[in-house]
Amino acid sequence: MMKINLFVLYGGKSVEHEVSLRTAFTVLNAIDRETYDVYPVYITREGVWCCDGLQKQKPGSMDELASLGGNDRAGNAAASIGGVLLHYFSIPGKKVALPLLHGSYGEDGTVQGMLELLDMPYVGNGVLGAAATLDKDVAKRLLDQAGIGQTRYISFSLEEWLEQGPALIKKAERELGLPCYVKPATLGSSIGISRCQDVRELAEGIEEAFRYDRKLVIEREIRGREIQVAVMGNDRPIVSLPGEFIHRHTFFDFESKYMDKELVMSIPASLPEGVTARIRELALQAYRALCCSGLARVDFFLDADGELYCNEINALPGFTGTSMYPVMWERTDGTTYAELIGKLIDYAFMRHADKGTIRYTR
Repeated sequence: MMKINLFVLYGGKSVEHEVSLRTAFTVLNAIDRETYDVYPVYITREGVWCCDGLQKQKPGSMDELASLGGNDRAGNAAASIGGVLLHYFSIPGKKVALPLLHGSYGEDGTVQGMLELLDMPYVGNGVLGAAATLDKDVAKRLLDQAGIGQTRYISFSLEEWLEQGPALIKKAERELGLPCYVKPATLGSSIGISRCQDVRELAEGIEEAFRYDRKLVIEREIRGREIQVAVMGNDRPIVSLPGEFIHRHTFFDFESKYMDKELVMSIPASLPEGVTARIRELALQAYRALCCSGLARVDFFLDADGELYCNEINALPGFTGTSMYPVMWERTDGTTYAELIGKLIDYAFMRHADKGTIRYTR
C-alpha cells in the first residue's frame, strides 16, 4: 500500500512557539512510519517557512527538532511558504497536513484558510472553529447563546483601556470581585494570564495582558476543581471520560503546566456518575456551538456546590508528554498515541471528502 504524505507544521510566530516544539517532538516520534511518509515543515519565530531533507528521520532532541528547517544537508531546504509548496506540497500521492501550531498564526484560522485554498486535507478545526475558539471573548459570546454556563466576565480592547482605564477597573471590581483572572483574548498555555488579588495587581495584570493582545477578558475566580474532557470527530463527535490534574498550585500557570514534574493526572476524574454524564453532555454542546471539528479539549470548573462552568475550549490541545488530551483517550477506550493521530487524520480526510457534498434526499 502506498504511504500517505503527511506534512507536519510546527513552530510558528506565536509566543507559544516553544509549546509547539514540544508537541511536535512528541508527535513526530509517535507517528506510524509504516503508514506515513512524514515531511516536517518548521516555521521560525519570524514566520519563515522551512523544509528539510531529514523528514525520514526521527528527531533525537528538541534542538534537532528546531533545526529541521534551516539546514540544507539534503539540498532541498526552502526558506519561504512558496518554497515549501514547491518542494513538499507538490509531491504526488495522497497527502494531508497536520498543523501543530499553537496560538496566533496557526490556531486562529489563518493556516487553515491557506490549506482550504490549496484544497489540502488537514487535521483539526476548520477556519471558523479555529478562529472562534481561540478568541476567548467570541467563544464566550457563542457559549452564552447556546445557554452553557460560564463564570462572570468582562472584555475590552486596548483602545477602551487607554480611554476608560479607571472606570474599567471599577467595573471589574463591581461585577467580578477580587481575586479575578486577566487573560489575553487570543492566547493559550496560560501565557500572559494573571491572578489578581487587589486593584494594584489588577492594573498590572491588564498591562501584562496587553503586551500579548489588543483585547482581553477578565473573569471572576471560581473556587473548585478544573475538569477536562477530550472531544473528537466531525458531524458525530465523541467525548472521552473526564480527567483532572492533581496539583498544589493556586494558579495553574505556564510553568505549572509544563515544568512541574509532580503533576498527577487523575483519569477518570473521581466524580459522581451524574456529574460525569453532565460534563460529557455539555462538552458536546460546546463543541457544536463553536463549530468545532476534528478535535478539541473542553475545560470546566466544578465548584463546591456542584455547579459546572465552562472555562474554555482548546481547539489544538497540547500533545506533549504531560498533556491530558491523548491520555484521556487511552484511558477511555484504549486508543494509543499513534492510533489517535491516525484517527484524527482519518477525520481530516472525511471532512475534506464531505466539502460541498449535499447528502439529503427526500
